[in-house]
Amino acid sequence: MIRTLEVALGDRAYPIHIGQQLLADPRWYQPHIRGRQVMIVSNETVAPLYLAQVEQALTGYQLARVILPDGEEYKTLEVWHRIFDSLLCNRFSRDCTLVALGGGVVGDMAGFAAACYQRGVDFIQVPTTLLAQVDSSVGGKTGVNHPLGKNMIGAFHQPRAVIIDTDTLNTLPDREVSAGLAEVIKYGLIRDPEFFAWLEVQMLSLRARNGAALAAAIERSCRNKAEVVAADERESGQRALLNLGHTFGHAIETGMGYGAWLHGEAVGVGMCQAADLSCRLGWLGAADRDRARDLIAAAGLPTAPPKELTPQTFRDLMAVDKKVQDGRLRLVLLQGIGVSLVTGEFDLAKLDETLNQA
Repeated sequence: MIRTLEVALGDRAYPIHIGQQLLADPRWYQPHIRGRQVMIVSNETVAPLYLAQVEQALTGYQLARVILPDGEEYKTLEVWHRIFDSLLCNRFSRDCTLVALGGGVVGDMAGFAAACYQRGVDFIQVPTTLLAQVDSSVGGKTGVNHPLGKNMIGAFHQPRAVIIDTDTLNTLPDREVSAGLAEVIKYGLIRDPEFFAWLEVQMLSLRARNGAALAAAIERSCRNKAEVVAADERESGQRALLNLGHTFGHAIETGMGYGAWLHGEAVGVGMCQAADLSCRLGWLGAADRDRARDLIAAAGLPTAPPKELTPQTFRDLMAVDKKVQDGRLRLVLLQGIGVSLVTGEFDLAKLDETLNQA
């Protein structure tokens, strides 16, 4: 069964197709390709597995490919320039389309290249990791990392379509499945308490890659993401809620060196820290704090930050986060399971308690 959702952005609305055996089927690509030139951007891990299927679906187009090294540590401006080198060497014009085949790093880099090449060309997201399928492929956030901060260079650029073939999860390492589940849990924590309760029951099935459970979790996650993006495309309000745990998590990723911790692992810890701070502020009950931590642990994720990061290192790295406004750190915090807010109005001493406890 193919499930199709829509990200409702007026004349820039686009579909999210979710199902099996989609990669090699031209029906999911053709309506969203306006020219004849298509550049597939993938990486050294995904390309040997799935590139041939996508090229089969795109038979008849002028195809080119860029294969990037795999890993968060390669999400840099230097590696990103390889996409432009190929576009220019192949004389791709303004009506070309980029196809991002891979996880979040590939999607972010290809999308950012599409946003910049000739001041903006089309692209299609074909995410192959659970984390990319439920989060980074939807919403139009693109970019690269800087040594001082994650995703600090980028643009908002919406795809023409998102094609999610759940069969690609069959080749995903267990660690990557757990990392993707962090973003799934996030939706339950910030806005969907019924989904959170469902996840508490289904977590073992999800980790075992039960097809029906995964498809349901992906659809529910994408529906949540699509609704938030449609209401606040440029993150001027409620879209910031999607960053639960991310300010803490980005500090871990940056502090430990990009690639040492997976994004979902760092976000899992970050959500535990956000829940702990919310509890210390008296906004979240201890029972709900524990429910959040227990579900994150059940997903196979760490719940405590690396011992190498001192509280001061956390503070320094969080101070350059994108959510800092007028010099004040803003965090996504919880008032209950499914109830969240973005605020800079909290007791910094309580934040120090959370960081020092960790």
